Amino acid sequence: MVSAGRSGWMSVLVAALLPALPALATELPAWAYPVNPPEYKPAPDDGSIRRVPGSRAGYTLSQVRDLFSAPDWHPEDHPKMPDIVATGRKPDVFACGFCHRAEGTGGPENASLAGLPVDYIIHQMADYKSGARTTAKPERAPQKLMMALAKSITREEVKAAAAYFAALKPKANLRVVEADTVPQSYVANWFYADRKNGQTEPLGRRILEMPEELEHFESRDSRATFVAYVPVGSLKRGEELVEGRTDKAPACSGCHGADLKGDNVFPPLAGRSPTYIVRQLYELQVGVRAGRSATKMRASVKDLDQDDMIAIAAYLASRPN
Repeated sequence: MVSAGRSGWMSVLVAALLPALPALATELPAWAYPVNPPEYKPAPDDGSIRRVPGSRAGYTLSQVRDLFSAPDWHPEDHPKMPDIVATGRKPDVFACGFCHRAEGTGGPENASLAGLPVDYIIHQMADYKSGARTTAKPERAPQKLMMALAKSITREEVKAAAAYFAALKPKANLRVVEADTVPQSYVANWFYADRKNGQTEPLGRRILEMPEELEHFESRDSRATFVAYVPVGSLKRGEELVEGRTDKAPACSGCHGADLKGDNVFPPLAGRSPTYIVRQLYELQVGVRAGRSATKMRASVKDLDQDDMIAIAAYLASRPN
């Protein structure tokens, strides 16, 4: 964990290094970086077997929390996982499929890897290893784990994982809803969850992305689905920004393709987690993503404020993947 003093020092440094950016751009979008509160305690394992729809598999709570195991609820949905994805390599390299799921679907707290280009995955892992890619919120466990394992993973393991995830077809597992008010939420495990109490709260200037069935997602089911609540009007504004019809940024299609599904170098954007997209836009802008592929993106995002980032992310998430 990072002390409050160090975290504050980093914020001051970022602001000092980027005096020309819009005021909103240097302010961390805290809603996109949920951190488990001190009172959060994972439920104890009572030994019962967990189930998910459409699967004959069963796992205990301890098994679905094992960093060196990727629960395989639907083996018929994907090729055989390589060892680095299924079990990792003890003691330092966790199973890629633990966080990113057996089918690379990921979640709001990390990245979807299914369908990403092989070279893109390899270069991102190289940036994590070198320290060129870090995070604006170092105390968040998903990013801490990623940066730690990148130091120990081998190039051959990265190539095996990249080939596996690149060959998977992305799932359409997200619906985007414009709203002023949303269900009351809480931070469950580095992501937001619905309190299911019938109460609502203002959405404000943020995106609220949550699993529709918390237990399925916590069980690491690759068929889990999500809802993302976005501010009213953000889809229309996002379309204008993504298509380059404003003076804020060039059209995303220039690199990511007319259908926003990427190519052999640039990653697909359509249908991706909007929370994840906002984190990446912000981190590219403030320079904590500084690898080879980040240079052009930093120029593209330099004039965006956080409302722009929300709109872009909302629109991209709404597009078919």
